[in-house]
Amino acid sequence: MRLVIARCSVDYAGRLTAHLPSAPRLILVKADGSVSIHADDRAYKPLNWMSPPCTLKEGTGDEAGVWTVVNKAGEKLIITMEEILHDSSHELGVDPGLIKDGVEAHLQELLADRIETLGAGYTLIRREYPTAIGPVDILCRDAEGKTVAVEIKRRGEIDGVEQLTRYLELLNRDPRLAPVRGVFAAQEIKPQARVLATDRGIGCQVLDYDALRGIEDDKLRLF
Repeated sequence: MRLVIARCSVDYAGRLTAHLPSAPRLILVKADGSVSIHADDRAYKPLNWMSPPCTLKEGTGDEAGVWTVVNKAGEKLIITMEEILHDSSHELGVDPGLIKDGVEAHLQELLADRIETLGAGYTLIRREYPTAIGPVDILCRDAEGKTVAVEIKRRGEIDGVEQLTRYLELLNRDPRLAPVRGVFAAQEIKPQARVLATDRGIGCQVLDYDALRGIEDDKLRLF
């Protein structure tokens, strides 16, 4: 991972245009090719970013100090450096991945055993399907034989949708699996996460933990 702190301006050109005026910012260039620009607020969310696959070209000569990031759709992120305050690279190695809590791990196991919860005709390919950026919780096929990637959370928030989006970008490069669509499954899905998932063509599935365990709800029973 390369970390650059610089006074810079940023321009995005694609389906729309956006401009970030000159200010000190953190630029992250990750091994997967992604580039993101951060301010000293907004928690983990970048001001602007380019998801992989993309290419980064650092200008020379008259274009020195201009970084151009281009993705496969031809969208561009142009970073104009005015002053570089810090520039370092660090080898992080292979990440072991997120260790899920007991409930999430059990939800994954239960859903894999009852994959028809997602719909009639669904069949399991495997749990913990490996990718270069970590394992997909469940990979399965729907009734039409199309591949479906499922990300499981106890509480479904925006970061889970982002995680599934990255998995889908990778999986859809594999001609043996493509096209791959996503399902975001959780016991509770936050409204913002549902909106983002819908916008990206990702389905949402609320999981009933007790129903998956085979425990009937007796709240409405009289005796």
